[in-house]
Amino acid sequence: MYNPVSTKAEEFIDHQEILDTLSFSDSKKNDRAYILEILEKAKLRKGLSHREASVLLACEEDDLNQEIYSLAEQIKKDFYGNRIVMFAPLYLSNYCVNGCVYCPYHATNKHIPRKKLTQEEIRKEVIALQDMGHKRLAIEAGEDPVNNPIEYILECIQTIYSVHHKNGDIRRVNVNIAATTVENYRKLRDAGIGTYILFQETYHKESYEALHPTGPKHDYAYHTEAMDRAMEGGIDDVGLGVLFGLERYRYEFAGLLMHAEHLEAVHGVGPHTISVPRIKRADDINPDDFSNGIDDNTFAKIVACIRIAVPYTGMIVSTRESKACRERVLHLGISQISGGSKTSVGGYYEPEPEDENSSQFDVSDNRTLDEVVRWLMELGYIPSFCTACYREGRTGDRFMSLCKSGQIQNCCLPNALMTLKEYLEDYASPETAVLGNKMITQELPNITNPVVKEKAVNQLTAIHQGKRDFRF
Repeated sequence: MYNPVSTKAEEFIDHQEILDTLSFSDSKKNDRAYILEILEKAKLRKGLSHREASVLLACEEDDLNQEIYSLAEQIKKDFYGNRIVMFAPLYLSNYCVNGCVYCPYHATNKHIPRKKLTQEEIRKEVIALQDMGHKRLAIEAGEDPVNNPIEYILECIQTIYSVHHKNGDIRRVNVNIAATTVENYRKLRDAGIGTYILFQETYHKESYEALHPTGPKHDYAYHTEAMDRAMEGGIDDVGLGVLFGLERYRYEFAGLLMHAEHLEAVHGVGPHTISVPRIKRADDINPDDFSNGIDDNTFAKIVACIRIAVPYTGMIVSTRESKACRERVLHLGISQISGGSKTSVGGYYEPEPEDENSSQFDVSDNRTLDEVVRWLMELGYIPSFCTACYREGRTGDRFMSLCKSGQIQNCCLPNALMTLKEYLEDYASPETAVLGNKMITQELPNITNPVVKEKAVNQLTAIHQGKRDFRF
């Protein structure tokens, strides 16, 4: 039976509850009165249950779908303003012992080149990322206890934080590695990571086991319960996600929200982020081989409904998606995007030879970071390189309480403008710098607290004079 406070995977992600939710949402998808009732509740910005949100996702009424999109856009503005946080992935190793059928790193792939960065190679990659302007990384590695033990991951984190090049620093390292033990999560916490990210891939247990036929990842319960172990280990910022295309999207949507409800019920802290990747072509992976792929319209509606259901969470879309697709979902709820990304092991410092392609998936948006930054500003968004909350201890329940109350806005806008100013001074092309400085001038009046505004103006001046790393 469905029990959100249980710590057993098959109870807080209950299969029958999801099936009942899908049946219920089918029965209500044209019930205008009920859908309007849900939308009125959603306007309170307190979120929705997985059943209520599933009804919105199933809704077939065109005018009500437009209301869903409009509300998602407004909620995104209310919680995150017009700021978009920037990050880049850094793949450390593609050695992997799992048999995941949707990932080219699976153990039976004998022709993809296997690579593992040395600490010196990591230093070079980090310097290249710093020279682009990045301050926040998400490190990735396959699951391999011999080649990628936790000690290797910890050493890599230490190396990344140790690299100070010109005005460059990586100020936050998020970690996306396989499910592990409470003891190892404590080690990650002590290493100073930001968010621990782990995609569920699919919440459908039978499909999960078929898609992960071999390796430790085959264990559905161990994987699904990883966030509870991470929080037990002291990591209070965790990031969820499914890989859309593996199972029916409405099933995954309900399971994802149930997982968020579970974290909130047990730990008092919902997911810090939710990612929405779609399966993409890779070395020996053809997305057409998977029958549950979703089109751009469905993808946009999923983003909008997640934003309404979990208004406080950061939402991430990567360079898996095209420029056009990313632009659409930016308006509907996305608050973090990657830019200038490489999904190979290495490739930032020195381009990877074509015959040694180690990419996990094909990148759809190949623009440079500077091009992405300029594009965001042309759309009216503030590219933010802020890492202040983690470094000031605003994590877990402290961050969530500030976010839900709206008080976090007192820090976010000035921090975004100051980190943007750093980027403009150190890395931007001349045309991007002109556009960015104009945006900063336009946005300063939106800092409503006069004390904060005065301090921000002074710190922006200091940044122009060569000083760095101010934060509220």
